[in-house]
Amino acid sequence: MFNFAISAWQAWAPGIEDLPAWEAWARTPYRPDISAAPPNLGFLPPLQRRRLSPLARMAVACAWPLADGRPAMPVVYASHHGETTRSFELLQSLARDEALSPTSFSLSVHNATAGMWSILRKETVESVALSASGDGLESAIAEACLLLDAGHRDAMVILAEEAPPAAYRPWIDDVPFSYALALRVSAGDEFQLDLAPPRNATTDATTAPAATDWPHPLNLLRHLLLGTAAWLHPGRAADWRWRRAS
Repeated sequence: MFNFAISAWQAWAPGIEDLPAWEAWARTPYRPDISAAPPNLGFLPPLQRRRLSPLARMAVACAWPLADGRPAMPVVYASHHGETTRSFELLQSLARDEALSPTSFSLSVHNATAGMWSILRKETVESVALSASGDGLESAIAEACLLLDAGHRDAMVILAEEAPPAAYRPWIDDVPFSYALALRVSAGDEFQLDLAPPRNATTDATTAPAATDWPHPLNLLRHLLLGTAAWLHPGRAADWRWRRAS
């Protein structure tokens, strides 16, 4: 069981960028217009902005306000699919017998976003990059709690997914739209996270049923904003049980 606090969060999706917009989404979830403008990175120089992929832009836009003005903290970055757009472009170049861009290749690896964050922030603290299928949120929280146990005051959790290229959509069906969520996780007892009893066992009547409509990071946002006391997230082998301190 992990006990922790979420001291701050920031999220981005196309056209859903501030607290009132996310509160409206939490009450009535919908798929936003994907043609909305990308996140604003005006706090970075133009040259640094141009190096960031759409996925990295989302991640940095969410995490930066949570880190600004605070001591360096370790980062746990989690994405199920990672840089699908950039990787697909590289595969297309290979199919055309074209030379690959070394820069594009280096920025397509799964830990590229965590590495770019370290460079942009000029920080050398620990970073972890995860790809944990549907359990990415909970795996990232577990990593963050272990970092807190190791003596860190805070840990940054960044979760990001980009809408896949059209060629991948028959196989990638768990990204309803591009989104990113950053959480500043701290020591505390605001939340408890553990594995629920087997699904055929009797569950706590106060726990909301496992939700499957939205990816775990988006569903977490809904429960944070709606003030849900307890809920389940379906995992690969068992359900993850979230509980908020009363």
